[in-house]
Amino acid sequence: MVLKRLYDEGLAQASFLVGCEKAGEAIVIDPNRDVEQYLRLAEDEGLRIVGVTETHIHADFVSGSRELAKRTEARLYLSDEGDEDWKYGYAAEPNVTLVREGGDIRAGAVRLDVLKTPGHTPEHIAFLLTDEAASASPMAAFTGDFIFIGDVGRPDLLERAAGFEGTMEAGARTLYRSLAKFKTLSDSLMLWPSHGAGSACGKNLSSLPVSSLGYEKSTNWALRCETEEAFAAEVLAGQPEPPSYFKEMKRLNKMGPPILGGFRTPERLKPSRLAELLAGSQTVIDARAVDEVASGFVLGTLAISLKESFTTWAGWLAPYDQPSYLIAQDEAEAGLAAKRMALIGLDDVEGWFAPDAIEEARKEGLVETIEQVNASDAYGRFAKREAEILDVRGAGEFTEGHIPGASHIPLGYLAGRRAEVPSGKPVILHCRGGSRSVTAYTLLRKLGHPALVNMTDGFWEYELLGLPIETGHVRARA
Repeated sequence: MVLKRLYDEGLAQASFLVGCEKAGEAIVIDPNRDVEQYLRLAEDEGLRIVGVTETHIHADFVSGSRELAKRTEARLYLSDEGDEDWKYGYAAEPNVTLVREGGDIRAGAVRLDVLKTPGHTPEHIAFLLTDEAASASPMAAFTGDFIFIGDVGRPDLLERAAGFEGTMEAGARTLYRSLAKFKTLSDSLMLWPSHGAGSACGKNLSSLPVSSLGYEKSTNWALRCETEEAFAAEVLAGQPEPPSYFKEMKRLNKMGPPILGGFRTPERLKPSRLAELLAGSQTVIDARAVDEVASGFVLGTLAISLKESFTTWAGWLAPYDQPSYLIAQDEAEAGLAAKRMALIGLDDVEGWFAPDAIEEARKEGLVETIEQVNASDAYGRFAKREAEILDVRGAGEFTEGHIPGASHIPLGYLAGRRAEVPSGKPVILHCRGGSRSVTAYTLLRKLGHPALVNMTDGFWEYELLGLPIETGHVRARA
């Protein structure tokens, strides 16, 4: 038997290829849109992909299942669990087979038994892996977003991201019952989840790739919780803000992800086009490193560093109904940024600019530098009431510890809550390490907010200096 895990760091997402060497057949589970990687892997292993499947309708990336199945002429196995709101819109396509608990998917001696595991989503399924050439008992489970290592899938996304009111509490209780049923399986069962640390699909995911059911039963809080009420309260508390693009991902993946046909590098544009695009309120993402942006950025562009959580923040802040443009160091970085955007359905990247476009804009007075201040000086100015502080980290980070009296608006909500940004004094922006605050700086300048300052190295440095910290939800100072 062959079992391979493919992990995308930018998405914090795992997919799997499992196959039978003797039969030369394989099944791919939870593929993303980069379908070439599965084709290369199958060829390297001497396998033919005969089945493609996924654990649920994904919210955080565009599924590659439909495209991979078409490319390989494989059967596409999709969940038939859940109510009518969560049935696949392309289930009638001729290569699709709907599966429910009790069914299976086969590739030679490899068998995937379907388990109904609702809670994270109503249609969620998991797969028990059995290598019939070695044993009649399952050896592993592909758990998708049901069970992670150290955590479980969040049941609030249908309500908080997709807008299905009143589903959080019911989803939490359903998840508890799914876990209770799953815990009766063998402790030796290996667990392969579809996400790791950094994913917004849970709040405390481990970076480890695999665990066992026995280990999770002894260490994972969710599998140790004794009552449904306590579990529901805990699993819904402190979840990170769901990125705004999750709703669009749900829609695309339910109705049928468009066939991409491969990633493309957008066209390099002449420097003179940049001012024209910005005058027309087009979205131009500056994907350069944070320090490069700080030394000079074009007013009206949006800085999202390719070296940081680029995919997440592009999804949060770039429009899905308009084209986007890029500023990158070179063609390779432009191509990578466009690929990262396509993985979450931002397919319309129409061109990119090299750094010479910034120099051209500088001649026209369109370039600004970011005023920087260290944590000690930032707190000194704040304490003297010479400036305000705006924390753009997530709600959970803020609750764990923040600067006393600071205002708080998570970066993803900043544009919609711009009226809450302090005024009348310079506003010092900060995040954890100084990247999100640079994005916030360029976003607020694009929206016309004056007098901004960035706190370099963010709350991380502030903590190291031993400066005052508060915890919990508090109001900003009057």
